Amino acid sequence: MKRRLNLRVPRSAAGRRASAALALTALTVPLTVAFGSTAQAASASSCTAARGPYQKQAEKFLGLRVDGRQSAADCRAIRAFQTSHGITPNIGYAGPVTWGVMRVVAQQKAAGQQPNKAGRCPTNKGRIACVDLTRQLSWIQDGGKLVFGPVPVRTGRDGYETRTGAKKIYWRNLHHVSTIYHVPMPYSQFFDGGQAFHSISGSVWSAPGSHGCVNMRSNDAKKYWSLLKNGDDVYVYGRKSGT
Repeated sequence: MKRRLNLRVPRSAAGRRASAALALTALTVPLTVAFGSTAQAASASSCTAARGPYQKQAEKFLGLRVDGRQSAADCRAIRAFQTSHGITPNIGYAGPVTWGVMRVVAQQKAAGQQPNKAGRCPTNKGRIACVDLTRQLSWIQDGGKLVFGPVPVRTGRDGYETRTGAKKIYWRNLHHVSTIYHVPMPYSQFFDGGQAFHSISGSVWSAPGSHGCVNMRSNDAKKYWSLLKNGDDVYVYGRKSGT
């Protein structure tokens, strides 16, 4: 039997701050993550009382009281964010990995429905899939018109960077399995050697990144599959943090 999430508002000030922070955490996940599942998963691990080096930054991001001291409410909110974004260990410690993901999520939220506001992705190509390595975002546009997205992606890690520049989709395989790493790559659309858009089962925010492919959530990869075809343009730009 599934456990029910108690949504009563706590009476104490600390409890109210914790509830508000957890609600904000749920809103920071693009295209939603189930709040109940996040809270239940977070409760499965212990919570640390240790203050992380990015404590103040995490508090500000989550809308908590910014005092640089780890409270129980702070830990619960940070831990919920870690759980929903696939960060391990998810013990509420505001370390560099957690803060790095928070910064990326903030950039993704700021993009809103104008991901190409700076004009970095070409608008004279017709249908094109844009990949911004800096913000770890991708979207599809027709000229200057946004068709789908932006959606969060996970690109290549250090040493396996997703290559920048103008590309074209040249091969698609709905049920592809990697011949190098022997893992499923559903909805694969290859645009540069072995680099492709495809879905993954894990979190697109988890470090350190892919082996060069543009990893996507399943529904996003499925939508890309329906909107793109062989010969469509792809443009990759920017630089992922840590590469």
